[in-house]
Amino acid sequence: MDDNTKDNKRKFSTLESNSNSSNMSFSGILMGMGNPLLDISAEVPMEVVDKYGVKMDSAILAEEKHLPIYQDLIKNYTVQYIAGGATQNSIRVAQWMLQKTDLKTAYMGCIGKDDEYGNTLKECAQKDGVFVHYMMTEEEPTGTCAVLVNGGERSLIANLAAANKFTPEHLKTPLAQEIIQSCQYYYMAGFFLTVSVDSLVQVAEHAVANKKVVCLNLSAPFIVDFFGDQVATALPYADFLFCNESEAEAYAKKHGMEGKDLKDVALEVSKSPKKSTERPRTVVFTQGSKSTIVACEGKVEEYPVELLAKEALVDTNGAGDAFVGGFLAQLVQGKSLEDSVKAGHWAARYIIQRSGTTLGETCDYTV
Repeated sequence: MDDNTKDNKRKFSTLESNSNSSNMSFSGILMGMGNPLLDISAEVPMEVVDKYGVKMDSAILAEEKHLPIYQDLIKNYTVQYIAGGATQNSIRVAQWMLQKTDLKTAYMGCIGKDDEYGNTLKECAQKDGVFVHYMMTEEEPTGTCAVLVNGGERSLIANLAAANKFTPEHLKTPLAQEIIQSCQYYYMAGFFLTVSVDSLVQVAEHAVANKKVVCLNLSAPFIVDFFGDQVATALPYADFLFCNESEAEAYAKKHGMEGKDLKDVALEVSKSPKKSTERPRTVVFTQGSKSTIVACEGKVEEYPVELLAKEALVDTNGAGDAFVGGFLAQLVQGKSLEDSVKAGHWAARYIIQRSGTTLGETCDYTV
């Protein structure tokens, strides 16, 4: 073994949930793979938003000019530390809504080895019942996301750090293989496309070969605009595709459909090439308080959203993640599209009345 290989062995390891790796086993239904981040959330005036050159209701990757914001928030504002990362949020919500069943979820991503933020993420996921199998690195600390909240809207600035170090090697570990083999549904947010497309493809190829279900989210307009090749690689594997209206409009613009009605865009995307012939693609466009669009097999349905009084709105951060979590919680139980959308709406409504993606002890959702 050469020195570089030895160094890599030292720099990367795994973290399994709840007990010794030698005694670990997992049997479940849904796996998520993504970028685990600790949200550093604070109510801020618009001057802070303008200072760092960001916009409300947006999500970006941190550049050099944004890096001071994390300490700025900690030193000058009242912050909350909340387990985050889009995929992890969705899996946490799904597990929370599955708590009255025997169905289990798992999650994989990369965090810093033995650091405080990573431990916080692990504890939060375990508290919510999610089985985590993190890759750990000594090269970077656990990733963080600055959440700037103003007037109920939010702006996200993500510093991926350790999350950016995830590699397909982690998928070869015995526990990762057990998780992949056990699960029937897989969910990845588009943010993961900036990290390890090869990992996504590896899991998705397993799903296609074994007639399982792949769910993908476009996640942010910048993913569509600047990671088009990665989206083009991932999309053919998607049995279910989620995005919001901004992401749908960005996709339409990039693919010669600018100005088209979003219902027509959803139909076009649902008919685009697909790896698996086991089932047609279902495309789900959320639109905030407007109706959710669902396209499948040449048909489009719209599902109205129950309006929430403005004074009840606390924070829109995590609304989209919660929608997907609620949707998946019904999907993995074999429920209808209507039931899945209804649960997604309920979960999003619940989350926007709280600060960040925080969950109560029990879920009182009923179909």
